[in-house]
Amino acid sequence: MAKTPTGKNTSGRGQRDLKVKVKSARGRRLSSTRWLQRQLNDPYVRRAQLEGYRGRAAYKIMELDDKFRFLVPGALIVDLGCAPGGWSQVAVKRVNSLGEKKGKSVGRIVGVDLQEIEPLAGAEFHQLDFMDDGADDQVKEWLGGKADVVMSDMAASSSGHKQTDHMRIISLCETAAYFAFDVLEVGGTFVAKVLAGGAEGELQKLLKTKFDKVLNVKPPSSRSDSSEKFVVAMGYRG
Repeated sequence: MAKTPTGKNTSGRGQRDLKVKVKSARGRRLSSTRWLQRQLNDPYVRRAQLEGYRGRAAYKIMELDDKFRFLVPGALIVDLGCAPGGWSQVAVKRVNSLGEKKGKSVGRIVGVDLQEIEPLAGAEFHQLDFMDDGADDQVKEWLGGKADVVMSDMAASSSGHKQTDHMRIISLCETAAYFAFDVLEVGGTFVAKVLAGGAEGELQKLLKTKFDKVLNVKPPSSRSDSSEKFVVAMGYRG
């Protein structure tokens, strides 16, 4: 039976989900308290805990793939900004990188992040600052060939200034896109998180010169009050 963080049973007739309230604490900012309370009451956070995923972000890539079907058995995936590993967890099952689906092609996942990542069966994780000089060449070496999908969940540390944060993440997305141009197979897919704010229009124009289809998507698991959305570019022309 499912339980709330308070330990009380939430299943059964006539019972309601119990909201967790977080008291303010000395030294903690109000925004931090609100974030913590939102996390504790987020159904996707609770679902991730119950289903063994490393974070709620797993459901975002799951929902995107359910719609566009780019994580297929045998695919070679690059996961940029992969920590804590939720996107790769989803990809392991879908590209069959463990070879558990008999008769299906076996895929491969190469993940990169600035932070250290806990190992995950079926994925190769490397700690690397992708924005460093020569980092893209290092990732290409680990790949050893062309990729079918480049997906990026990279994000810069929040500055507290919306427009600055927007420009930073667009810069990360553009870097990931140029990397994708170098390593994708013809017909490949690029998926990246962006923040709405205006500059993403230039990224869209860039992607449309290289891909047959470019879409902006906000999956159901993305919080409605968040400015994040995802760009999905399919049919790389080479």
